[in-house]
Amino acid sequence: MRLTPRALCSAAQAAWRENFPLCGRDVARWFPGHMAKGLKKMQSSLKLVDCIIEVHDARIPLSGRNPLFQETLGLKPHLLVLNKMDLADLTEQQVSERPLMFLLDTPGVLAPRIESVETGLKLALCGTVLDHLVGEETMADYLLYTLNKHQRFGYVQHYGLGSACDNVERVLKSVAVKLGKTQKVKVLTGTGNVNIIQPNYPAAARDFLQTFRRGLLGSVMLDLDVLRGHPPAETLP
Repeated sequence: MRLTPRALCSAAQAAWRENFPLCGRDVARWFPGHMAKGLKKMQSSLKLVDCIIEVHDARIPLSGRNPLFQETLGLKPHLLVLNKMDLADLTEQQVSERPLMFLLDTPGVLAPRIESVETGLKLALCGTVLDHLVGEETMADYLLYTLNKHQRFGYVQHYGLGSACDNVERVLKSVAVKLGKTQKVKVLTGTGNVNIIQPNYPAAARDFLQTFRRGLLGSVMLDLDVLRGHPPAETLP
């Protein structure tokens, strides 16, 4: 389903949320402590490195940066390239004889400190932590907020919705019904228990997140506000 020019115009002119509620969210518990082991291993290997290539996710080119590589630049003949790997892995491979050069492939690790709750949400949307630690419906709501704010309405076409919407409950209900993601729930009434069918909101949120991660909602830059000079909300002390 394609949005008509009139629908696109209406969506662009709609009054979307100006901010996302971030208070009371504990960023620290979202990010696994075992990454410290990987960071320590990488720091010791940086002593052998002449050149570092830090690879970024194009959706979060600023939020995904790790200050470790600005603080600790190494010495000697290797080339260090970041990649998503098991934290136990640190693989070396010779890539040239003249000059002698090795590639040291490292695990992908997060910065030891996340500067804001909003940065944490962006990292979570890109799959850096387990979804349940943040909350799939919270992540889906932040994704919807971001898509609407930047006028990226691919989700309307992808799910065949009538129009763009800023209410995550309504969007997830439509997604659940369209995909057949419903569940039976027992409700106690005056005449006894009654089974009713209701949308499976967590399942719909998971599908929404995976659809974004597979690129099916189009190109989405989560760091657009930061690139335009607006700092992430709720910067942590």
